Amino acid sequence: MASLQLNFLGVGGSSGMDQGSAAAVLEAAGEPILLIDCGQEVPQRFQAEYGQLPPAVFITHIHMDHVSGLEPLFFASWFDATRQAPLVLFVPAPIVPALQQRLVAERSPLAEGGVNFWDAFQLVPVEQGFWWRDRWFDVLPVSHHRPDFGFGLRLAEYFVYTGDTRPIPELLARYADAGEAVFHDCRPEGNPSHSGWDELQADYPSELLERLQAYHCGTAEQGRQMRAAGASVAVAGRRYPLPAGAPGD
Repeated sequence: MASLQLNFLGVGGSSGMDQGSAAAVLEAAGEPILLIDCGQEVPQRFQAEYGQLPPAVFITHIHMDHVSGLEPLFFASWFDATRQAPLVLFVPAPIVPALQQRLVAERSPLAEGGVNFWDAFQLVPVEQGFWWRDRWFDVLPVSHHRPDFGFGLRLAEYFVYTGDTRPIPELLARYADAGEAVFHDCRPEGNPSHSGWDELQADYPSELLERLQAYHCGTAEQGRQMRAAGASVAVAGRRYPLPAGAPGD
């Protein structure tokens, strides 16, 4: 199996746009295969980085700093003369209705009519997980805002990406039990929707913390505060090599 790495296009939150919307690209042998989340500026950043549209997108939840880029992505995809197939969009089934209401309430996305929003995408509702490029990705419910609202992503033996979440020690005991790199929502102090660094230190074993990269920490200054407190904090534009996987891969 080709070497994998995760490239962060942005690591910030809705109140820390100096670091860009939190979004990451899974690469195989340097080629982008899956974009995770799509804030407003993410399609432009993706095209600047790779010179193409993403082949597929996974959405963790429907807050606007994670989905508002789907509108410009619609236009980029629909008017792409080289497009041969709709862009694949993996969305956890419980949030599909809310995503429909948020993005597709209008009769037509074009003033001229004649096209539906979903015509530019292949919408794939997912529950436990999905197949993509001959790999199985687990989808796990996380603790963000309310039940069945936020979801994370795991590629066994490679990585876990939590999306926005409170601490989830019981889930990571199951989904990060094979040495996976863990990319975790975290900021200096927690709140009812996000994890704080002190909480992760209290809730997670030291072995897991050693392979954890925090992101979505808000501003660049908050990232510096977390590094000073001992956290490893993801940097926009940096690629993170992932574990090699099972023997024989």
